[in-house]
Amino acid sequence: MFKRIDHIAFIVANREKSVRFYEEHFGFQKYYEHDVPVPVIEKIVYLKLGDTVLELIHMPNGAQNTGYHFCLESDNFDADYDRLKKAGIPVQTEPHPSSAREAREEGWRRVVFVGPDGEHIEFRG
Repeated sequence: MFKRIDHIAFIVANREKSVRFYEEHFGFQKYYEHDVPVPVIEKIVYLKLGDTVLELIHMPNGAQNTGYHFCLESDNFDADYDRLKKAGIPVQTEPHPSSAREAREEGWRRVVFVGPDGEHIEFRG
């Protein structure tokens, strides 16, 4: 049986910029990096936030990267939203009510920001 999602992956054009973005704005920490013996991929970097793993696949020549997102749970929605807006991170979808999958989520809102390679970063709370 499956237990959980192991990791979420994004293709990135600039490894250093993406690592810095996720570390500075979302609290991820880089914990592993390795070269890949595939012509189009230079390196793969792994970042962690708690038990969540984000895999950044560095493709210097870029690649189409649409339709993917990950979602973080926020314990202070307004403060997190204000901090990211002040940092100049583009907003794809402004804050609005989020449907509750569980009772604890009643009254939650969601927002979607855009990362350095066009990836969508949602958070709820």
